[in-house]
Amino acid sequence: MRQALLRISVPTRGKALYEITREVQSFVAGEGMETGLLTLFCRHTSASLLVQENADPDVRADLLSSFERIAPEEPGRYVHDVEGPDDMPAHLRAALTQTQISIPVADGKMVLGTWQGIFLFEHRRAPHRREVVAHLIGE
Repeated sequence: MRQALLRISVPTRGKALYEITREVQSFVAGEGMETGLLTLFCRHTSASLLVQENADPDVRADLLSSFERIAPEEPGRYVHDVEGPDDMPAHLRAALTQTQISIPVADGKMVLGTWQGIFLFEHRRAPHRREVVAHLIGE
């Protein structure tokens, strides 16, 4: 059994879904493990990870607009507002999604569905540099 670790830096330009599938695929392929488990972890409380459709950009647009309704930016709505009006809604959006995902690896590849991709979901308006840690265990 072997293990490998990679830190993926994701520059964001504000609220959006940033696809990182290629970077993760490259890491998995480069490790040469035929069978295993990949864990991805987002090291932030105002961003998250999603496995979501990567074929139709309308899906991403609908996700963004839906989360705007679920956790809106409204002055006076939240107690926590030290870092600006988008901070607490970002924490709520991260709480409703996930900061860690696991994906099986078979035949040296991630076992994703045909239309699935891996995304960092940035919940803040300002640009950030986010870090996703990829841990692969297998043989």
